[in-house]
Amino acid sequence: MNFFKNVLATMVGIILFSMLSFFLLFIVGIAVSASSESTVSVKNNSVIKLDLFAVTNDYGGKTRVTDFEFSEKNNDGLIDVLNAIEFAKTDSSIKGISIENNASMLGITQRKAIREKLMDFKKTGKFVVAYSDGYSQSEYYMNSVADTVYLNPMGSVDFKGLASEILYMKDLQEKSGVKMEVIRHGKYKSAVEPYLQQTMSEENREQMTVLLNSIWDNIITDISTSRKISKDSLNLIATNLEGRTPELALKNKLIDKIAYFDEYENGMRKAMNIEKDKEINKVDILDYVSSTFGKSKNKSKDRIAVIVAQGEIRGGEGSVNIIGEGSINRALKEARTNENIKAIVLRVNSPGGSALTSDIIWREIELTKKVKPVIVSMGDVAASGGYYIACNATRIFAEPTTITGSIGVFGVLPNFKGVTDKIGVNAQVVKTHKNAAGYSVFTDLDEGFKETIQADIERVYSTFVNRVAAGRNMTYEKVDALAQGRVWTGTMALENGLVDELGGLDAAVAFAAKEVGLTDYRINYYPEYEIKLRDLLRGLIGMNVKEAQQEAIIQTVGKENYELFERLNYIKETKTIQAMLPYQINIK
Repeated sequence: MNFFKNVLATMVGIILFSMLSFFLLFIVGIAVSASSESTVSVKNNSVIKLDLFAVTNDYGGKTRVTDFEFSEKNNDGLIDVLNAIEFAKTDSSIKGISIENNASMLGITQRKAIREKLMDFKKTGKFVVAYSDGYSQSEYYMNSVADTVYLNPMGSVDFKGLASEILYMKDLQEKSGVKMEVIRHGKYKSAVEPYLQQTMSEENREQMTVLLNSIWDNIITDISTSRKISKDSLNLIATNLEGRTPELALKNKLIDKIAYFDEYENGMRKAMNIEKDKEINKVDILDYVSSTFGKSKNKSKDRIAVIVAQGEIRGGEGSVNIIGEGSINRALKEARTNENIKAIVLRVNSPGGSALTSDIIWREIELTKKVKPVIVSMGDVAASGGYYIACNATRIFAEPTTITGSIGVFGVLPNFKGVTDKIGVNAQVVKTHKNAAGYSVFTDLDEGFKETIQADIERVYSTFVNRVAAGRNMTYEKVDALAQGRVWTGTMALENGLVDELGGLDAAVAFAAKEVGLTDYRINYYPEYEIKLRDLLRGLIGMNVKEAQQEAIIQTVGKENYELFERLNYIKETKTIQAMLPYQINIK
């Protein structure tokens, strides 16, 4: 009987595997077919529609199924957009760029990169125009670079300055019985401050005030240059909310014209010598990316590798949204052993995460820079663990609005003793040795165990500071004074020696090329993320359910609150010492 059961089980397994394989082949076939037919033909006398809603990361990512010959590259990253705008400068088919009701989740430093690329684009004599039914503050910052800024007659410009709201949960813990045991080093390390107290500490308020003022000053400096409005005037406009109506926005020169969308398009037609009843040839920016991909005329064999580390540092293989030592270190090894690659630029956009993973990547960079220069380009954020993996680079570039520093570590241990006491549950432990039980969420935190964890925190902090001291050629004492978990903008980090230059990815690549004497080169983008067939199948089966759940929660609480919840949940569940940015700063 067992024999027939085993045969039947084997047959069922073969049938299921065949069905799943067929399903995967079908999906892959559709993907390949779609990609081969997706190239858009750009007509003469066209305008790029700069819609950035689908652009969230610096790097779209490449994924390879290791046990099934299939790979995919997504060309929907900020880097792809910047390269496409660069290509459009010399594309005779493109006459200008239109920014229409753009709504994106890009960070302020990412928007600054687009702003600078659009300014460069305008120097060719081609136009950039912008229209919105209502500008958010972050969108206005990017759109203000346009030659002509239009606003709907019922719209407004949200221009009011910056603010950051942090929720404190000490009282909630006491009422619920759930307590977060926090062990940390760094008086500014406020990633866990909401668990410890009910109000903001003076240290945190100090650094937040300095940080927001530094970012704001950079924002209005750029707007002042583009709109030819003094910074003092912009501050008065923000204080008095003098962009809240179209008339006020026009009077204060935040915009150029009050108009409906059809009037905006007629203005473009006039600039392009198109009759009023004719359609404007528009091409979406991501379609334009696809149409221009691989069209570079540069055939040089010399390369510069750009390795993008984006997302929280969690370990493992990593993905387009998570930094893992698997994909990053594999990319570093490949770049340093490839004789055609002469230099490496590491693009870091991360709030940090696992201290262990950060150190593993730091070690690979240390090995790599002995062979080839490693230049770091910081994006929106390169803080805590994000700074850890950058600190030993040959040279570090940051944007003025980059959030960096946060040199400090912490651990969070959830404790449910208050809950179990309320419901009448009492945990009893039997052990052979003093420390055999480790930590239990159902008993009070043992002082001996706490001292052990504190010693581990101090060891990691000391290692972190020593890494920075060696990489930045500073004394331990000087780094320690800058550390303590304090957060800095790129401008402040340059002043205190944590970075070398202000500039974006282009500046970092140009420096890398100069460092190795290159004037003619191409860029290879990394990493390539590896995934197994079974994981891909599991992802395909569970993806729709998970996405539906996420979408339902996002619709209820909003995208920003959902991301905050996910991050706090990760901090709560992780069992490793963390080098994490204190909080997220959203520019509103």
